[in-house]
Amino acid sequence: MSIGRRPPGLAGLLLATCIWLVAGCATKGDEDKKKPPPPVRLEVEAPRELKDLLGTHLDLARLDVIAPGTSLDETELARLVSATPAQARELLQTEGYFNPQVEVEKLAGDPPVVQVRVQPGPRVQVRDVSIEVRGPLAEATARDEPHAREAQKALRHNWPLPPGAPFRNPLWSVGKRDALAQLRAQAYLDAEWQDTAARVDADRQAAELSLVAESGPLYRTGPLRIRGLKAHDEETVRNIANFDPGTIATEELLLDFQERLQNSNLFDRATVTVRPQADDPSAAPVNVRLRERKLQEATFGVGISADVGVRTTVEHIHRRPFGWAAVARNTFEVSQLRRSWQGELSTHTLPGLWRNLVGGGAERIESDTDTVVSGRLRVGRAQDTRPIDRLVFLELERSLRRSALGREQSNALGLHYHGIWRDVDDPLLPTRGNVWVGQVGAGMAESEPGGRGPFTRLYGRYRGYWPVGRWYTQARVELGQVFTRDEVLVPESMRFRAGGDDSVRGYAYRSLTPQVNGVDTGGRVIFTTSVEAARPFLKRMPELWGAVFVDAGRAADRFGDLKPAFGAGVGLRYRSPIGPVSLDVAYGEEVRKFRLHLNVGVTF
Repeated sequence: MSIGRRPPGLAGLLLATCIWLVAGCATKGDEDKKKPPPPVRLEVEAPRELKDLLGTHLDLARLDVIAPGTSLDETELARLVSATPAQARELLQTEGYFNPQVEVEKLAGDPPVVQVRVQPGPRVQVRDVSIEVRGPLAEATARDEPHAREAQKALRHNWPLPPGAPFRNPLWSVGKRDALAQLRAQAYLDAEWQDTAARVDADRQAAELSLVAESGPLYRTGPLRIRGLKAHDEETVRNIANFDPGTIATEELLLDFQERLQNSNLFDRATVTVRPQADDPSAAPVNVRLRERKLQEATFGVGISADVGVRTTVEHIHRRPFGWAAVARNTFEVSQLRRSWQGELSTHTLPGLWRNLVGGGAERIESDTDTVVSGRLRVGRAQDTRPIDRLVFLELERSLRRSALGREQSNALGLHYHGIWRDVDDPLLPTRGNVWVGQVGAGMAESEPGGRGPFTRLYGRYRGYWPVGRWYTQARVELGQVFTRDEVLVPESMRFRAGGDDSVRGYAYRSLTPQVNGVDTGGRVIFTTSVEAARPFLKRMPELWGAVFVDAGRAADRFGDLKPAFGAGVGLRYRSPIGPVSLDVAYGEEVRKFRLHLNVGVTF
C-alpha cells in the first residue's frame, strides 16, 4: 500500500462514500425514469453462445443504441424483421455456421415481440492451413540460419486455427494479427501480409486457410540515440544496453534493455524503440528516451510483524554522491526485537552488467534467552541479469552474543557467492514459476570460547508456484549447513534458526533452534518446508484470498539430531500493488498452542 498524501479521516471517508452512493443511486433512478421503453422486444432461441451473439448484434437488438427513444411504424418494423434472417446468417458465419436455419416471427404486443429461432447446423472445421514466407526470411531459411528458423517458428507459434479446429472469424482475425506481430518481434519490422484467404466449402463444412507474408529485411541495431540525460553518463546507458552494434534487434532484446534501465533505479521512465522502414535496416538507430529520478530520495515505512513487532524503516538513496557514477544507499530499521543498519556504495552499471560495491551492516536481535549483536564489512561485485542475480564478495563479520551462559564472540573472514534465479509470471505477486536461492561461502573463523579454523557454509532455498484448478499453490524447501570443527564457532549471524512468519508458523520467531541449558543458540544445520494453497474469496474482490498451509522444520547442530516441528493453519492474503499483506493463525504441534502471524507494512 503506497501513500502519496495524507489519507482522509475515517469520518470523512465514510461521509464521502455515503454521498457517492446516494448520488449514484439517485442518478441511476433518474436514468431509469427517463429511459423510454424499447420499441420492440427481441426473443432469441439458440445455443447459449449464439444467443448472446445474436441478442447483441442484430439490428433489432441495437435499436436503443442506433436510435434511442425512437418509435417504429409498421413499415419500418416490417423492414427490420425481413432483414433479420440475412443478418443472423452473416453473424453465424463468423462463428463457422454456414448452413443455419433461421426462422423469424412477429407477434402482437406492446411493445411488439419478434422471435428468432435458430438451428445452427454443422460447424465448419479447418481442413488445411498453409503459411508461406517470402523475401529475406525465406532466403535466410534456405541457408538454414538459426535466427531464421526461430522466426519461422514464431510465425506459427500458438496459431489458433489448426487443422480440425472449428473455424471462427474472430480467431482468424486474431491469428493473422498475432502471427504478424510475432514475425515483427523477431526483428522483421517491415513484415506485412501479402495475401490471406479463408476458403470455405459450406457443403463439406471445411475451410482451407492460406497466408503469404512478405518478411522485409532483418533489422540489426545501429547507434544508440539517447535523450533525457542530465546528471548521468551515456556510458552507463551503453553498459546497461549490453549489446554491440549489429545485434539482431528482436523485441526481446529491446524489452530486456528497457527493463534493465527501469530496474537500475536511475530512471523513473525509459522507452527503447527501433523504428520500422529505416534507411539502413542493417544498422537501425536505437532510440532511448529517459527521465531521470531525483538524485536523492528518502523513504519511510511503518509496519507490524509477529516476528519482530512494530517496526519503522528509513531508507535514503543518493544516485550520484560527490558527483561519482555511483549509488549510495542506507537503510535503518527499528523494531521491538531487531535494530539494524545496512549501507552500500555501488558503481553504476559497468560492462557485462557488473557493479563494484563496498558495504556494511550492523544488527541487534533480541530473543527470550539471548541478545546477538553483529557487524559486517564487505567488498565485491554484483551482476543483475535475467533471470539470475549474482553477488560475489569478501566479507569480514563479527558477532557478540550475550545470554545466561555468558559472553560468546566470533569473527569470520570469508569469500562468498550468492545467486538468485527467478522464473515467475510476476516478480512481486507470483502465481506460477520457480525461485531458487543458493549461497556458498568459505574462509577462516575464530571464536571465544572455542578456537580457530576453516569453515564452509552452504545454503539453498527453493519456492515453487503452481495454479491447480481454482487454487494457487506454493511450496518451499530450505536447507543449510555450516562445516567446521566442533570447537570452532562461526558468527551467530551465519548460523541458522527456524520459526516464525517465513519459516515454521505456529512457533515464535527463531525459537526452533538448539538449546544449551535452556538458552537458544544458532544451529549448524537447518531444514524447513512449507505447502500452501490459496484462492480468492469473492469475484468482486479478487485481491482478497483465503489460504490453508502446513509447515515443518527446525535448526539443529547436525542433521541426525534434527526432528522437524510441525505447524498448520489458515490465513488471509491481501494482494496489494506493493506486495502481499498476510494474517495467519497457526497451530504448533509441539507447543500445543495457536499463534497469530501478522505481516503488514506501509511505505510513504
